[in-house]
Amino acid sequence: MSRRLKVSRRSHVPPFAVMEVLAEANRLRDAGASVLNLCAGEPATGASDVVRRRAIELLEGGDLGYTEALGVPALRRAIAAHYGRWYDVEVDPARVAVTTGSSGGFLLAFLAAFDVGDRVALARPGYPAYKNILAALGCEVVELDCGPATRYQPTVSQLMEAYYEGGLDGLVVASPANPTGTMILPDELDAVARWCAEHDVRLVSDEIYHGIVYGDAERSLPTAARHTGDGAVVVSSFSKYWAMTGWRLGWLVLPEELVAPVDALAGNVALSPPALAQHAGVAAFTAEGYAAAEENVGRYAASRELVLSRLDDLGWSRVAPADGAFYVYADVSADGMDSVTWCERLLAEAGVALTPGTDFDGVAGRDWVRLSFAAAPTTVAEAVERIVAWRATLPR
Repeated sequence: MSRRLKVSRRSHVPPFAVMEVLAEANRLRDAGASVLNLCAGEPATGASDVVRRRAIELLEGGDLGYTEALGVPALRRAIAAHYGRWYDVEVDPARVAVTTGSSGGFLLAFLAAFDVGDRVALARPGYPAYKNILAALGCEVVELDCGPATRYQPTVSQLMEAYYEGGLDGLVVASPANPTGTMILPDELDAVARWCAEHDVRLVSDEIYHGIVYGDAERSLPTAARHTGDGAVVVSSFSKYWAMTGWRLGWLVLPEELVAPVDALAGNVALSPPALAQHAGVAAFTAEGYAAAEENVGRYAASRELVLSRLDDLGWSRVAPADGAFYVYADVSADGMDSVTWCERLLAEAGVALTPGTDFDGVAGRDWVRLSFAAAPTTVAEAVERIVAWRATLPR
């Protein structure tokens, strides 16, 4: 007799819409269709030559066994030195934890910082994994409606309102943010960090897009690493600026009280991050590694300008400020379709894959789509032409 075993309630989180779009794009491509993928936040170039060469050396004769749970000392020292170089912030390598991508970093940080039932605030629209990981861990997610009036970033007044409604235990911020590309200004981050410290709210700052900024934005973006003494946690990654997505390498900068808990959790959850990626990742912090990353940022900047110059042709009058990262978040409701239908038709009829805003905003996301210009500039240019031509066929 068969029996039905339960599936945990905590696992009932929604899948990424972007993965469903990718699957359909791959199916169409396998069937012979010409498909241009602008739905994934994945740099087209991949890791720099200096990192690849180091990986080859390691494969041919390096020690690729288990490492320390918090990462190899050489990489932790290189990450700490990076904070001195970019932000003029002194970071003790002992407070750096290397993780299996920023995703692994979020899991460890949330496990160490929050208990079941804790209330954690985050911006909407925002990266869906924040709320899904928190929900799976039994936390209560408090979404802050962050639209154009707040430049899609949370404000102290919103935090105060949420705090007095039911208390807060944590706040997740992202700058530059996914999907909007907006950034928190230094004074704003300092104000948020001070408020969190004064109200015993743990600040978790997603800084994985640092280094990918445009216009008047400075290289020295505000970092919550300045506030770890007040309990803030920084999450970062090699995936975006260094274009090392599949290497699954990220890091945390931790306050003192979370170092031991994260160390213990990391050893039990994954033993150690990928050894090859860690040892090779040290080379990303060389002059050649930084130079390759800056070349990528130059390509993103050119693609960004191309997209922004065609907003009228695309029919996108409401667009989030694309200060950083490599996304344009745009309202497509003028075309008379919800964003899911809009993306499905665009892919089927024009061979261009974009992500519907429902991945990032469960309230207003049906009006919005995200375009990623992390692909090659020629791909972005052709995709824009296809979108413009496709929209011209829609009834008005």
